Amino acid sequence: MMEYRNLGRTGIKVSQLCLGCMNFGGRQEEQESIRIIHQALDSGINFIDTANVYGHEPLDFPTGAGRSEQIVGKALGDGRRERVILATKVHYRMSDDLNAQNNTRRHIIEQCEASLKRLNTDWIDLYQLHGTNDDIPIDEALRALDDLVRAGKIRYIGASGFAAWEVMEALWAAKEYRLNRFVSEQSPYNLLDRRIERELIPMAQTYGLAILPWAPSAGGFFSERYTRDNPPPVGSRYEAFWRGFYQNDFSQSRVFDVQEAVLALAKEKGFSGYAVALAWCLSRPGVTSPIIGPRTVEQLVDSVTAREIMLTEEDHARLDAVAAPQSMTVPYIDYKGAHQFRW
Repeated sequence: MMEYRNLGRTGIKVSQLCLGCMNFGGRQEEQESIRIIHQALDSGINFIDTANVYGHEPLDFPTGAGRSEQIVGKALGDGRRERVILATKVHYRMSDDLNAQNNTRRHIIEQCEASLKRLNTDWIDLYQLHGTNDDIPIDEALRALDDLVRAGKIRYIGASGFAAWEVMEALWAAKEYRLNRFVSEQSPYNLLDRRIERELIPMAQTYGLAILPWAPSAGGFFSERYTRDNPPPVGSRYEAFWRGFYQNDFSQSRVFDVQEAVLALAKEKGFSGYAVALAWCLSRPGVTSPIIGPRTVEQLVDSVTAREIMLTEEDHARLDAVAAPQSMTVPYIDYKGAHQFRW
């Protein structure tokens, strides 16, 4: 059975898995994307996350931006919208207009209206800043978000890619100016990247923020198709997207030490390596709902099996031995000026 958890300090319940829609409209066509969304809802998932910029090929912003939201909007027709906690994001460039980007009041309000139209909905349950700007005061973004909450266009606000100190600054500004505060933060978190255990997760636990990890299985890396001696398959998510983040360190031995430990554990338990890595993320303190990003129905079904996996203290110790707590096995790089990787 699907478990449901509070979204941070709010009273709303979200499924323990969140369906991420980055692949839809880019690496997956519309009809199959809609089929995946419907099957996710049928499996008990009630939490869907997308972004205004999704719907492009990896590393090709902003081509195709908005397609994912349009597909989600179509999929949630016929009465499905009311039962879904729908999240989207704003920050990245949406056109060649110099001001069609970042966390300015202008861009946030303009893109919220555009997202509502693409999603074919009257409200967004969770509207998130998809990155930070050093040259834009956080209170400008918070005031715009607060106005959208008061107008009934969004219900809650969150962050994605904020360092712990940036979240704390936002919480302080919200209190100082009596504005709505963040209820969640999205961060990369998996057995190859455990940095958020240092500060971000303890901070979120203290102040009641939901942690919504993305890349909980490092982009599908924990599968048998990746090996020490073979390059990633052409067209795979790792080959197309993650190699840019991992600085082409595909041959780095520590990465495969972690992978082989996960695969050995998966074989013992009778599940896929992907499902075991996802189960590990699900079991971590402070985690609310890891974001899965299936490109096929088969990948969705595999993701859902992670709910059935029970990891013992011994299992966690085995994984900690190769993927040290609070560490980063593979170095990330900054992606087009984003701040997701500064922990």
